[in-house]
Amino acid sequence: MSDTTWLQRAASALTAFRESAHPAASLARDLIWVVAVVGGIALALYLIAGTWPAVVTIESRSMVPNMNVGDLVLVVDENRFGGLTTWDRGQLTGYRSFGDYGDVIIYRPNGVDSVHPIIHRAMGYVDPPGGYITKGDNNLYIDQKEGALIPGIGQVEPVKKEWIVGKALFAVPLIGYLPLHLFEFAIFVIVVIIIHDFVFVRRKGKDG
Repeated sequence: MSDTTWLQRAASALTAFRESAHPAASLARDLIWVVAVVGGIALALYLIAGTWPAVVTIESRSMVPNMNVGDLVLVVDENRFGGLTTWDRGQLTGYRSFGDYGDVIIYRPNGVDSVHPIIHRAMGYVDPPGGYITKGDNNLYIDQKEGALIPGIGQVEPVKKEWIVGKALFAVPLIGYLPLHLFEFAIFVIVVIIIHDFVFVRRKGKDG
């Protein structure tokens, strides 16, 4: 009996919240809707891509002209939609992606999480030590060139499979600027919602 009463009270409170005309309740409903939509999109991307993050933004010119600053790239698991193909293997099979042979991979240099992942083309695989040699399409040298150092990491090593975040599937130009300014965009959306609710309440008050 107590369980039934608790459920009835919860349902009643939910109905009251959903139908309330109070500005705070209206704002809360809008924010919950935004969070639900964003969460649903994130979940769908994860299910499709099989990895996380499922999208990355190009922030440098190292892959020009095949990828440009501001491109939003969909990242999938390295074995999804076919295995990972290197540049040298792509030359033999004719497989190309993003304007050249082989796949473009996203990896954490030396497996370190404290720096941004790098998105470069997998040129070949060396064994030993066991790892991929990578290079930006717009760069003169491979990432693993002797003396190629990243601050706080040191010499870049061949990319082990466990360091790979995923491979690039396709890119959408300019859309990537949105994640680069995600905080500002979130503030903008919240401000728009507040203004909309304020204007709606005032207009409803005048009509009433």
